[in-house]
Amino acid sequence: MTIATLDQYIDAVKEVETWVKGASITTVAGIPFTVFDQVGQPGAGALNIGNTANGLVPDDTVAGYPLIASFGGAAGYFSGIDFSNSVACRISLFDRLFAAGAYAFNANTVLASQPSFAGRVPNANYNGLQIWVEHVTAFTGNPSFQINYLDQDGLAGDSGVFAEIPASVLIRRACQIPLAAGDSGVSQITQVRSTVCSAGTWNVMVLRPLWSGRIPVANSGDVHDLLRTGLPQIFDTSALFALITADSTASGYPGLQIEIAH
Repeated sequence: MTIATLDQYIDAVKEVETWVKGASITTVAGIPFTVFDQVGQPGAGALNIGNTANGLVPDDTVAGYPLIASFGGAAGYFSGIDFSNSVACRISLFDRLFAAGAYAFNANTVLASQPSFAGRVPNANYNGLQIWVEHVTAFTGNPSFQINYLDQDGLAGDSGVFAEIPASVLIRRACQIPLAAGDSGVSQITQVRSTVCSAGTWNVMVLRPLWSGRIPVANSGDVHDLLRTGLPQIFDTSALFALITADSTASGYPGLQIEIAH
């Protein structure tokens, strides 16, 4: 059963997932960083995906992602969030649908037998899904990436060569890779390439955006209800994954209380 009315939301089962990080990392102002490998609740996950040939579809049972209770066959929705941080920043929340790596600084890898993430794409609509890269180790030099993929309609796409800006070579830096002109989503990663650098490793990811919230002042936060989250559908296997874009050079101590209604 879907949630289509306020009465249905009021009657729905609700659970709250806690996502808190207890360590601050070095960042670059205005650039997204992952804190996936930092201590907190849930515990630290591994930056290195551990599969370069095919990639993986992470779920909530993997270390680093909040464990979501079974919906028992019902539809689930991201219905609210209470968020804060010790630094001014933007926090962005995603369902991490696919990840592969860690690739070397000079990788040129054709993926094969990629697992499908179709079960976590509502209504088989791949529009809006994004390609990101994530630094697993720091780079020497400024990396360029090129990702081949299947677009929202299953047609071949090519990002072209995308060069990161000079300040972005740190470990844990994340960067969205633009899609080819006319493409609006991605259904599979088919080939990954990187050039220019002499050291460094990285992951490629397919992320489904769920929410983004701005914290304009340090040691503050906000609460967004279903009208501000937009009530996107999520799944009891969703791998909830956050990126921090700080105003300064530290990620701070971010915390999320995520409400899921089903």
